[in-house]
Amino acid sequence: MSTPVLLSWSGGKDAAWALHVLHQRDDVAVVGLLTTITEGYERIAMQGIRVEVLRAQAEAAGLPVVESRMPQHASNEIYEAAFAQALADAGARWPGLRDIAFGDLFLADIRAWREALCARLGWTARFPIFDPSPGHTARTARAMHAAGLRAHLCCVDTAQLDAGFAGRAFDQALLDALPECVDPCGENGEFHTCVRAGPMFAQGIDLQPGRTVLRDGRFAYTDFRLPRSRGPLANATA
Repeated sequence: MSTPVLLSWSGGKDAAWALHVLHQRDDVAVVGLLTTITEGYERIAMQGIRVEVLRAQAEAAGLPVVESRMPQHASNEIYEAAFAQALADAGARWPGLRDIAFGDLFLADIRAWREALCARLGWTARFPIFDPSPGHTARTARAMHAAGLRAHLCCVDTAQLDAGFAGRAFDQALLDALPECVDPCGENGEFHTCVRAGPMFAQGIDLQPGRTVLRDGRFAYTDFRLPRSRGPLANATA
């Protein structure tokens, strides 16, 4: 019997790839996605992805979303409380659910923090694409693109990567253009992505790029929206 699993969903390529990898296994079954939303902005925290794009991704994946909502500029304590409430809501919705998967790739300290937090809440953290071996993210980036995963850079940390990369497609040309000091998957926070297609989706999502804006004097966000989406460009992130 398959173990039910919740997947932490950022809207980016790593979460999408984790979903794809989990779908290849017969010992687990992903029942839903958990996403942190910043209230007021109505966007996924960190990535700055619009809620309507998130919901289109969930529809393409055929999975419901549990939204963990946080105020702007939330402290770590507020984040943990919101995360705990979201897990409680998920556990009530799917009795017996006590496993959550993350799309982390190699950062051991982040993994340890997640494991400790989940353990305190009575949950088990899983890391289906975690691999600290040298060259892992370069191989994973190539595998993603070869499998049909399509994404765009929606956020660039200009302290680590030129703002001109914001909005670009995550493809071989981008990988070839990245400086050697930048991880091919952006695992050190160099960039974040918004996924629009891949083997984890029943159909691709038509996304239209909007303006690129600089937030906090450092982060270049490119706004992606669904066709016919209306409304002014909100603040791009928490």
